Amino acid sequence: MSVSAMFAALQGALGQDQDIREVPGTGGDGRGTGRDGADGALCPQEIRKVVQALEQTAREMLTLLQGVHQGPGFQHIPKKCQKAREHFSTVRTQMESLKTKFPADQYYRFHEHWRFVLQRLVFLAAFVVYLESETLVTREAVAEILGIEADRERGFHLDIEDYLSGILTLASELARLAVNSVTAGDYSRPLRISAFINELDSGFRLLNLKNDSLRKRYDGLKYDVKKIEEVVYDLSIRGLNKEATVGAGGEN
Repeated sequence: MSVSAMFAALQGALGQDQDIREVPGTGGDGRGTGRDGADGALCPQEIRKVVQALEQTAREMLTLLQGVHQGPGFQHIPKKCQKAREHFSTVRTQMESLKTKFPADQYYRFHEHWRFVLQRLVFLAAFVVYLESETLVTREAVAEILGIEADRERGFHLDIEDYLSGILTLASELARLAVNSVTAGDYSRPLRISAFINELDSGFRLLNLKNDSLRKRYDGLKYDVKKIEEVVYDLSIRGLNKEATVGAGGEN
């Protein structure tokens, strides 16, 4: 499935997720049914403990993957991705624990507790998949990697806006990777990143983003596109894009 097709399919589900937050009784407005009183009061504290563990795991993964930007890091991408996937095993265990800390019907009531770390984990999963295959990971695949659901009706799930936020973070990371690729003498990678980011930008244009925070994040995508275009232009001026094209052709 192309990136544009993926985003066209996301638009319908995005509208449904946005609507569900506005329906009383779903937990979107903080008034969902479930545990309350003294027992319910423990939920935020229990949730925070698990979220803190998730944040620590995410930091360890980020530190690991940041190594691809440094010197010989490109040569060790497969090993770093393999190690990162081992960390996702820990994430899945922590997610199972998190699911037990609040009533299933109050997902959006407590969503703010794990929203940021979930977006970070989406980015990390997307970055690993991109480094492995230079493709965009689907929301369903991310949910599987994290050990949660893609379908809201099946319980603890990957909210579409959280998925999109993580993908926008990926775009910024790839803009950085394009610059560092040139420094490392890899002139073909920025060209491939440019094609990928342009397709990603086209996909986001298909979405009707109502969330102010997400819309502002999307506004930053144009700067990532511009940054990568400048890298590609510089390669063109120096004649290195032809060298990269010839080199890539020779690999096939």
